[in-house]
Amino acid sequence: MRDSKDTPLFDALQNFSKQIPISFHVPGHKNGTVFPEKGQLAFKPILTLDLTELTGLDDLHAPEGIIRDAEEMAADYFGADQTFFLVGGSTAGNLAMILSTTGRGEHIIVQRNCHKSVMNGIELAGARPVFIAPEFDKRVNRYTHPSIETLRQAIQQYPDARAIVLTYPDYFGNTYSIDEMIDRAHKSGIPVLVDEAHGVHFSLGTPLPPSSLNLGADVVVQSAHKMAPAMTMASYLHIKGNLVNSAKIARYLQVIQSSSPSYPLMASLDLARSFLETTTKEQLQSAIDSVEEMKKEMRKLNSCRVIDNTVHDDPFKITLQTGEGRSGYDVMHLFEEAGIYPELATEDQVLFVAGLRAPEHFEDFKKALTIVNEELKKATNHATIDKVQLFPEKVQELALSNDEMNERSYIEVPLEQGIGCIAAEAVIPYPPGIPLIMRGERIGVEQIELLKKLISQGTRLQQRHAAGNIQVFC
Repeated sequence: MRDSKDTPLFDALQNFSKQIPISFHVPGHKNGTVFPEKGQLAFKPILTLDLTELTGLDDLHAPEGIIRDAEEMAADYFGADQTFFLVGGSTAGNLAMILSTTGRGEHIIVQRNCHKSVMNGIELAGARPVFIAPEFDKRVNRYTHPSIETLRQAIQQYPDARAIVLTYPDYFGNTYSIDEMIDRAHKSGIPVLVDEAHGVHFSLGTPLPPSSLNLGADVVVQSAHKMAPAMTMASYLHIKGNLVNSAKIARYLQVIQSSSPSYPLMASLDLARSFLETTTKEQLQSAIDSVEEMKKEMRKLNSCRVIDNTVHDDPFKITLQTGEGRSGYDVMHLFEEAGIYPELATEDQVLFVAGLRAPEHFEDFKKALTIVNEELKKATNHATIDKVQLFPEKVQELALSNDEMNERSYIEVPLEQGIGCIAAEAVIPYPPGIPLIMRGERIGVEQIELLKKLISQGTRLQQRHAAGNIQVFC
């Protein structure tokens, strides 16, 4: 019987480094002995674990030993039939699950407010996305998830769809009755692929929402580094059931991921699983209680309000709704100047992501809030925009397929001239990495108006040309 505290991959790396081996292999830092002096203090501890596929250390792309054992322990804990370690983030998992289920010219139903990696996977597959629009939730003042009625309509219109891609939870920690959507998809024999990047800790159980893996999803991708103590880019891909070919996913992961995967990242996945598995109900509740204390203090802020959670929300996400005349970007910068760094801002909200253990600097947090509050009392004036009209069509295809776009030339025009044209690029505010405009969709007035406002507020966009322009097909 295995011990939940066991970490076979991490332990093997540690034991290997204790032998003080003489390196005549890659990587070039030679177990940390060849490294710039100014970085040695910071990097030295991790470099001894930064190894390669040596005897006894297994191979991520054909695991037979310690990596296989670590992945099997993860599958057992999370309740999957098979779990793959990812060193390329949830992006790698999203690409692999789409490429393994959908081919050129085939339909795939996808949530419109998905992460950009989902759209990249669909483009690489040459598939034809069918977008299902999210609903606007007035309680949280943003778009959240599609309705079951919209999904039913999409399946009815496109019964040949090879897969359905959903996001659960969203970036702000909101969940929904995804089990109803999974059941409806399965009645038509369609697998459900879930980008659960922000839900790895749902494995801890009540009072957290359930993982989509436990609600019947076929493939679930989780960013372990977002909420569990894993290194950045370290993620899991879980498979359950027989609607998806696990061998095809393994093959595409070999194509997508590095042939020299990072052992520190893989070891952190091993450790993260053990951390989650050994977290007690008391520790979980203590962490949740600390978040409630932080929200209690944040409710004292002038002209802002904390959006209250429901049972459908992740309690570790705190969303601050800014007041009239204050943009989310302004408020985020006030927090940063006071030494508090939120996860992201939108035009009217700021997201804070708490950890799975109570913070150690609560008094410093309260002092920083006092500084922020003094600044919030000062008057500002920013225009607002009606977000409810962003997705007027519930079910929609792109105006041009990926193959058609690849055959066309494009031009760069000022934003206003792009209205009514077909976008030749995705316009992506980052974070959160959800495209405001999809490549291949016809550009609407509402999208351009919101984009202009975001640019005026200093939003970072992932594009390589002038912020006031957009690339469109002639």
